[in-house]
Amino acid sequence: MAMKRKPGEPIYLGRHVLALGLAVVCPGALPQLYHLLVAPISMEVRIAAGLLIAVGAGLVLVRLYSVSAKNEP
Repeated sequence: MAMKRKPGEPIYLGRHVLALGLAVVCPGALPQLYHLLVAPISMEVRIAAGLLIAVGAGLVLVRLYSVSAKNEP
């Protein structure tokens, strides 16, 4: 038996879950990978890059969720 959603509850797609996972993982992982694979960078630069990535990912998530989340009639 499928779960019933309440009226007006948004339907999130697989791409929403993928985008949320990337938004959680990327701010920490990308600066660390750059540090390990490309060139050493200071902790301050890693933190600043992580914050910029997190803000960018947050903005992308807001756009993605608000545009493509569908409401059940």
